[in-house]
Amino acid sequence: MTTSSRSPEEKNIFVIGLDDANEDVLRRMPGAERYRFHSLLSPEELQHGEIPIVGLMEKAVSHLDAFTGPIDAIVSYWDFPSSTMVAMLCEKYGLPGVSLEAVLKCEHKYWSRLEQAKVIDEVPSFGIVDLDQDEPRPPDGVGYPMWLKPVKSFSSELAFHAADESEFDKAVAEIRAGVDRVGMPFDRVLGKVELPAEVAEAGGAACLAEGALSGVQAAIEGYVYKGQVTVYGALDSVNYTDSACFLRHQYPSQLPEDAVERMKEISVRVMEQIGFDNATFSIEFFCHPESGQACLLEINPRHSQSHAELFEYVDGVANHQIMVELGLGRDPGARRNRGGYRIAGKWYHRRFRDGLVTRVPTRGEIADLEAEIPGVKIEVVPEKGVRLSDLPAQDSYSYELAHVFVAAQTQREMESKYRRCIEALRFDFEEG
Repeated sequence: MTTSSRSPEEKNIFVIGLDDANEDVLRRMPGAERYRFHSLLSPEELQHGEIPIVGLMEKAVSHLDAFTGPIDAIVSYWDFPSSTMVAMLCEKYGLPGVSLEAVLKCEHKYWSRLEQAKVIDEVPSFGIVDLDQDEPRPPDGVGYPMWLKPVKSFSSELAFHAADESEFDKAVAEIRAGVDRVGMPFDRVLGKVELPAEVAEAGGAACLAEGALSGVQAAIEGYVYKGQVTVYGALDSVNYTDSACFLRHQYPSQLPEDAVERMKEISVRVMEQIGFDNATFSIEFFCHPESGQACLLEINPRHSQSHAELFEYVDGVANHQIMVELGLGRDPGARRNRGGYRIAGKWYHRRFRDGLVTRVPTRGEIADLEAEIPGVKIEVVPEKGVRLSDLPAQDSYSYELAHVFVAAQTQREMESKYRRCIEALRFDFEEG
């Protein structure tokens, strides 16, 4: 791959898993005219089917080595394997970035819990379920109800709630059948760092049991630059009624200030313990608004691309800008509320049973709806002719039909806009 001549201000930024929607967001950033964004592997190569981590790395290196211009940054907003590949590639090419060990301390759910428990009390009971046993049982100290999940997965894939022994056995069987898809390539990456004995024993294709948490879900987004942890946003995660599936993420958080401050304090303490530096992160929590208490659910060693438009609507610039600045070795600096809206949400229109998709909203229908309702953007997930259970990266209980981004001045207005969208979006299915 070759490039034409560039001015000294222009930067070549390679984005692992660059897709059209996020490229649009990147090109809307202030100063984006100075950046050349180059795709490095496609989202399909990274996320669908088996994950040939060695082959993916070789392909990325070959692509970068063939590039005739300077490589100024390598970044990504995706989960494994992209998050670990960024760390390894930045090290190989001498670029600013986070260490692979710090990323793995976040990515490996069991290792992450061990690190968290060294500096905070706000973690659930947890332990490894031995999948090699003929009849695996919950680890000591973890009672029902609990969550079972692989030590490495994404999009809540293979995460199951178990209220009793029967649900535990069913969940273990599902995890056993599917854990190797991500777990085996993850194990290869784990082999590149020195592991604590208990993490090495568990490996990358293990099952973690955690005591179920209660409260409302929320998230913190932040970054670390030269050892200084900065939190720049708090968001709410709202579930469907009587379900563990997300209905929406909304920014900014509507939680009381003391709950948000507690999440920030926990985030700083944990990221310092992990030794995370020169990268973005997002941390999920369960909070009790009345008491201000918070319990850490999960650490992601990347910012959330799902939140990009929300920050853009409210702050005037997407969180992708922080990723780019850090990738170039620069301090992202302060953020200001300069967007045109006071609140924004990413809504998940879902179906809770399988079916063959026989109709999806047309591009014209979507364009008309977006033009009719200001502050709305709609992304349809399945294509016509696809069976919902064949969609990649779905949670264990539902199927995504559409992502609906809605910005407004009040939460009530946002909810009203979303209802109007859902009433207008027509999907048809063949049952069974």
